[in-house]
Amino acid sequence: MLNKKENIKVDDHLKGIVSSRTAHKEPAIFYLANGVKFKGEISDATEITIEGNANAKINTNKLIVGNTGRLRGKISANTIEVNGMIKGTIKVSETLIIYEQGSVSGKIEYCNLEIKQGGNIVGDVRSVDKITKIY
Repeated sequence: MLNKKENIKVDDHLKGIVSSRTAHKEPAIFYLANGVKFKGEISDATEITIEGNANAKINTNKLIVGNTGRLRGKISANTIEVNGMIKGTIKVSETLIIYEQGSVSGKIEYCNLEIKQGGNIVGDVRSVDKITKIY
């Protein structure tokens, strides 16, 4: 077993393979491209971008729904940015941003809300003082 004070020399070609126990966690990014359909659950991703069509349960730090993105399901995130469409049960512990072409509908809870002119929000919409951080 290695002590924290020991130094290990690693050849350059092995640096990408060998990691230390104290290495920080790399961000896990998920991207669903335009024209792709997905049904299921997305977890352990720090950032998710949806350009395709998804029916999913999502827990993430940041969710971006692009212009061509269509998302239905149970969504929990710290931050959500919407250029496309989201429909479902949505909890946002920090900020929900709806851009000009964006549409959000369903049961929605958020701490901060920003809607650009042309953006749309419909449903059971509630502002809450505090939601536990999602991710």
